[in-house]
Amino acid sequence: MPAFITLLTDFGSQDVYVGVMKGAIARIAPSAVVIDLTHDVAPQAVLAASFHLRSAYRYFPDGTVHVVVVDPGVGSQRRAIAVQMPQGYLVGPDNGVFSGVLADTTGLAAVELNNPVYWRSPQPSQTFHGRDVFAPVGAYLAKGTPFALLGTAIPVTTLKRLPAVDYQTTANGFGGSVQHIDRFGNLITSIPGKVLANQQWVAAFDILEIQAVQAYADRPAGRLVALVNSQGWLEIAVSQGSAQAELKAAVGDPVEVRLLD
Repeated sequence: MPAFITLLTDFGSQDVYVGVMKGAIARIAPSAVVIDLTHDVAPQAVLAASFHLRSAYRYFPDGTVHVVVVDPGVGSQRRAIAVQMPQGYLVGPDNGVFSGVLADTTGLAAVELNNPVYWRSPQPSQTFHGRDVFAPVGAYLAKGTPFALLGTAIPVTTLKRLPAVDYQTTANGFGGSVQHIDRFGNLITSIPGKVLANQQWVAAFDILEIQAVQAYADRPAGRLVALVNSQGWLEIAVSQGSAQAELKAAVGDPVEVRLLD
C-alpha cells in the first residue's frame, strides 16, 4: 500500500508555494500519494485550519501523514512539531492548529523538529518552513523514518491548544456558537448532532426559530433550515442560498437548540 501525505495550507493556487512543497516531497518520497485537503484557508486562519483538519483526518488510511502549513508565526520562536497518533502523524507549527484532531484522538508522542538531517537544508528559510521543514519531514515519515529521529521528544501536554469548541446544556436544550462558515454560507455550529438524536427540536439564531429538517431540499429554495450535517454538527443553512448572507452571521455568533415536548 502506498504512503499517503495530505497537505492543508492557506497558500491558495495563485502562487507556486504548494507545488514547491510537493516537489520537496517528491525528492524524498517519490512514490508517496499526496492529497490536497484545501489550500483556500483564509490567510493566517489557524482556527479554520484546525476545523478542516478535524473534519478530514478520520477518512484516511492508518499511517497517513497530515502536513499543515497555516503559520502566521513562521520564523518566530514558535516550535515546529510532529505528533504521532494512532491513525498516523501530524506535522506543522505548534500554534494550536492540531487542537481539533487532538480533541478527538490521543497524541501518543510529540517531537520538536530540530534535527536538520530531515530538513531540506540545514539553514531553512525564515518565511517558508512549509518547503524547508514540514514537507521534508512529512516525506521522511511517509518513507518510514522512525518518528523519534526527527527531533527532541516533548510532552504532548505542552502542545499549544486553541480554546475548546464547546456547547452547554441549557434549561430548554443546548447552547453553542458558529465555529465555521463554509463556502456555501452554511453556519456550522459547535453543537454535536449526537445530542439531538431521537429528539424533536428547533434551532434559534437571535430571535429567529429555524425548523429542523433531514436535508436541504426538505424546504423550498430560500428558506432557512437546521440539520445535522455530514460532519456531525448542527448546521444552519438556507436551501439553495446562504445563511451567512441571510443572517449577517459571523464565526462566534451564539446559537441555541430548543427541545420540543
